[in-house]
Amino acid sequence: MEAQNLKGNNWSARKVDHIYIVSLKNHSNIVETLTDFVQNQNIRAGEVTGIGAVREATLRFFNPSTKKYVDKTFKEQMEVSNISGNVSEIEDKLTLHLHITLGREDYTALAGHLLEAEIQGAAEFIFYPLNTRVIKIKNEDAGINLYDFEK
Repeated sequence: MEAQNLKGNNWSARKVDHIYIVSLKNHSNIVETLTDFVQNQNIRAGEVTGIGAVREATLRFFNPSTKKYVDKTFKEQMEVSNISGNVSEIEDKLTLHLHITLGREDYTALAGHLLEAEIQGAAEFIFYPLNTRVIKIKNEDAGINLYDFEK
């Protein structure tokens, strides 16, 4: 088992074999910092999971009838019970597609596509890179970016 410690501006990581264990700095932005991480490590495709805590999160919900996204920001301390998603390329740019489930103080939950969130406490992730490129392109019928395995 080969392990290597890595460090970025707002993240630190340990690479074990081909899997990464990643910790984000308190008060950093999750999507921005994880995007920096995947770009730094040149991860072109793969899966990510994570947990932590945030003090603010902007979620996005896709309405299929209008083919438009609706964004909503929640400014409160919340537990991240799960972040899951993938890494792909859209228009030659590495892109994270993340969904999040957030637990509120009253034990209710919020969930949706994660646009951005600011950490208050911890944020811990596992990245499972794939040795390939995965490209998404806009599907006009669905109104969203979908995998295109012909590219």
